[in-house]
Amino acid sequence: MATQDNTFQSETFHQRLLQEFYDSYDEELEMELDDLRFGDGQPQADDEKTWRRRYFRELLHLQGELVKMQDWVMRTGHRMVILFEGRDAAGKGGVIKRITQRLNPRTCRVAALPAPNDREKTQWYFQRYIAHLPAAGEMVLFDRSWYNRAGVERVMGFCNDDEVEEFYRSVPEFEKMLTRSGIQIVKYWFSITDEEQELRFLSRIHDPLKQWKLSPMDLESRRRWEEYTEAKEEMLARTHIDEAPWWVVQGVDKKRARLNCISHLLQQVPYEESEQKAIVLPVRERHEDYRRAPVPDHMIVPEKY
Repeated sequence: MATQDNTFQSETFHQRLLQEFYDSYDEELEMELDDLRFGDGQPQADDEKTWRRRYFRELLHLQGELVKMQDWVMRTGHRMVILFEGRDAAGKGGVIKRITQRLNPRTCRVAALPAPNDREKTQWYFQRYIAHLPAAGEMVLFDRSWYNRAGVERVMGFCNDDEVEEFYRSVPEFEKMLTRSGIQIVKYWFSITDEEQELRFLSRIHDPLKQWKLSPMDLESRRRWEEYTEAKEEMLARTHIDEAPWWVVQGVDKKRARLNCISHLLQQVPYEESEQKAIVLPVRERHEDYRRAPVPDHMIVPEKY
């Protein structure tokens, strides 16, 4: 494999790095597309411009379906847990952002737990995750989950072999217990290639807006790619159960991965669209003695734009 310096100097790499920047900054554009609808037409050549337009159109459609799904979850009291696992820079955060972007945060929340503190290290391993499980009518998206033990904790030496083996004995029963209680569990593993992870790490290194995403742990995980592969393969083999199977998302193409994951998620829930009552804006009451006090000048944010 080429060295980092040679890789970064290649023309092909520059093109892919530019595409990586586009993918990143398209995130901001997506937030402003609420009212934009692309017209349907005959299929065109799948060049980049056409594909991006199709991507936004499909994303908006799927997000509309997610709103319907959340409404069904709230109405029926359904409880849902969605786990997102994968290597560093595999795209988990991007798809989580797209799923939650237009949903009600009161009943759809993200759990991204930090490293356990000294007290939590003495608890039953699953204990700190239980506090984040959903109540009736809620969805919880875990950005990494109890599977940390099978991955990063194992590879980085934060637990011993006996603790890993106990995890593998416990986790199927733990998930079966949750499903028997009525909690639906959907588990996604985001898969990327060795080369793609290298590209994304280099992109973060050379982009000042993304350097915060890199931690010493991320860099060490890059060195231990093969150990993570072995850990991942054992994890999928030993925890793929009928009650909570694993689903693998091909994540090299970020946009397709997001669409494929959201589309698949919608298929896991038997939601039905409910008839919505017409929303009528009430007439504002007006009183003759109403006065709006002026805001002092020193409190006004300067209008630079």
